[in-house]
Amino acid sequence: MPGIVPAVVEVSGGNLVLVIVVGLIALGALVMAAMFRSEVLAAGEGTPNMKTIAQAVQEGADAYLQRQFRTLAIFAAVAFFALLALPADDATVRIFRSVFFLVGAGFSAAVGYFGMSLAVRANLRVAAAANTEGREPAMRIGLRTGATVGMLTVGLGLLGASLVVILFQDKAPKVLEGFGFGAALLAMFMRVGGGIFTKAADVGADLVGKVEQNIPEDDPRNAATIADNVGDNVGDCAGMAADLFESYAVTLVAALILGSQAFGDKGLVYPLLIPAIGALTAVAGVYFTTPKAGENGLVTINRAFYLSAGIAAIASVALSFVYLPTSFNDFTGLSSSALDAISTSTPDGNPALIASIAVVIGIVLAAAILALTGYYTGTEYRPVKDVGQTSLTGPATVILSGLSVGLESAVYTAIVLGGAVFGAFLLGTGSLSISLFAVALAGCGLLTTVGSIVAMDTFGPVSDNAQGVAEMSGDVSGEGAQILTELDAVGNTTKAITKGIAIATAVLAATALFGSYATSVLEELGPDDSGELLHAFVFDPSVLVGILLGSAVVFLFSGLAINAVGRAAGAVVMEVRRQFREIPGIMEGTGRPEYGKVVDIVTRDSLRELITPGVLAVFAPIAVGFGLGFTALAGFLAGAIGTGTLMAVFLANAGGAWDNAKKLVEDGLHGGKGSDAHAATVIGDTVGDPFKDTAGPAINPLIKVMNLVSLLIASAVVSMSVGEDQNDALRIVISLVAVAIIAAVVVMSKRRAVAIEA
Repeated sequence: MPGIVPAVVEVSGGNLVLVIVVGLIALGALVMAAMFRSEVLAAGEGTPNMKTIAQAVQEGADAYLQRQFRTLAIFAAVAFFALLALPADDATVRIFRSVFFLVGAGFSAAVGYFGMSLAVRANLRVAAAANTEGREPAMRIGLRTGATVGMLTVGLGLLGASLVVILFQDKAPKVLEGFGFGAALLAMFMRVGGGIFTKAADVGADLVGKVEQNIPEDDPRNAATIADNVGDNVGDCAGMAADLFESYAVTLVAALILGSQAFGDKGLVYPLLIPAIGALTAVAGVYFTTPKAGENGLVTINRAFYLSAGIAAIASVALSFVYLPTSFNDFTGLSSSALDAISTSTPDGNPALIASIAVVIGIVLAAAILALTGYYTGTEYRPVKDVGQTSLTGPATVILSGLSVGLESAVYTAIVLGGAVFGAFLLGTGSLSISLFAVALAGCGLLTTVGSIVAMDTFGPVSDNAQGVAEMSGDVSGEGAQILTELDAVGNTTKAITKGIAIATAVLAATALFGSYATSVLEELGPDDSGELLHAFVFDPSVLVGILLGSAVVFLFSGLAINAVGRAAGAVVMEVRRQFREIPGIMEGTGRPEYGKVVDIVTRDSLRELITPGVLAVFAPIAVGFGLGFTALAGFLAGAIGTGTLMAVFLANAGGAWDNAKKLVEDGLHGGKGSDAHAATVIGDTVGDPFKDTAGPAINPLIKVMNLVSLLIASAVVSMSVGEDQNDALRIVISLVAVAIIAAVVVMSKRRAVAIEA
């Protein structure tokens, strides 16, 4: 069937120079990352006891990630050859789409690994600074650690995208599909595996240590403490850094795919220029984050975020009016866009103004999500205070109040996200290609804040681990211990906030990728059959079934992730109990726990458990697309985006509220540590741990992986479903094989025992 052939879009002359400049800015960001890293490593390391504990955490984290990467190398190899088998415009696209799949996966792994590697070296330096130098130097080390990871994320994301545009010109969007898929797939695996590791260790440590033995959180007598500290790094540092990198990469991919159709050659350059501004303003944000004496750490961090976001907004608007024309008549390469076949009107309006407003919408969205998430998870606001208050009546009311906070916050977050997406979409004034590109540009606007967001997120586990190192060593007390407690509370809130913004980037990226999927379908259908896509009404049974299946995958994915944490945590609980029972002198401090055994348990279980969610994410779109057709697959993506957004916010904010309610009680409210209220909040926090740090964050890459898989198979699905190349038998076989693979891994997962026996 003859498809719509997109216009050839070339990047040359001044545009090529600008893309090269973006590449140089990316390299500059990497240089800044190296500079910040050296600044962190130059700080003092503390006492010999602190060094010994930190070394154990470093070794555990390194060992886990090396084993994880060996496991994921198998998936990467399979995906590489699978991409080679998918149809493409020509051999160059087919080969380099697979090559850049590996590049995207490698960059995602590098961000995660190097971020974790620095974090496990920064924790004792923060603890040492708090003990000997004071609050401001300790906080500065933690923030510089985050800045390193932020610059690494921005630098590698911009470098990969700009290289593809320079090397492949009009073929860049297709090659970038592989780049984004590699980043998203690896980030999802790291998010799930790291999340299972960290929360299994955390839950096991809390249930036995705090509730049963009534000892502090990071007490060295608890055999799970080292595993818990390792988990903070492989989950919150490595996993979250990879997650935000893939959000960065995938949003750029969607923007470049849609931009080439909406704005021609400038559409391949402009989406790179906006995040490049963000890279520069992120550096400014790092230097704005100068702690003032007596100032709450969260105020310092928020000030830097808002200042850098404001500068980025002003600079982006100025760039838009300098670089973009004021009329669509001045663009080239727009006439044969596949989306024009079903647009309700021709492009109209001022492109510079449209782009400016879209980018500002994304920046404002980041600020709104920061404020909204901070309200529902911050210790100074009513929702968390109310959850803490319910601890006086037991764990059941703590659970109920936390669930209520999560459910309510999801509604308001969805309204804010929906307003941003719809507001950006309306900017297209009826032209579908412009509308979808505007949504992608809102995502690019949000990307200008990613450097600051990654820095805020990494600060959380670094400050948490610093307190752990201090408590386990016993070498920090008095004012130093109080400083670390304050920084830990600040980090707890920043982690919750960054999860909210990560969800926002996922929604914008997934919505833009959804538009890219529609484009691919239209190109394959051709102008005569383009109306087929418009027949995908919601009351069409295939679309409705697709919506239900997309929603169901989100529920199943979340259930599998939470259940995996429960199983692994059960094994940790039994092992820690055994050690307290069988190793003489642990409680007296004369016996040494076997920390390595707990690390081995959670490493083994987390790597085993990540296979099922990964297979589900990749094969579910294949099963639906080839089995039910491209309209059902469109419904599937819509269901996954909608349900995934609400579920991710619910899980993240409920978990964050429970966690900070526990912090309130531990700070002395409602009876303080050791009270019944404390035990109730520990149980609430235990339930919330896999919510906020395993299932919730993993939904972000899940919906993007499914969108990218759908985008990659769109051409094959359409060609086998309609027209001269229709082959119902083959597509049904492909669908049944995908269903069989999903069923096999789910059954294998469910056969594992839920309860761990002694």
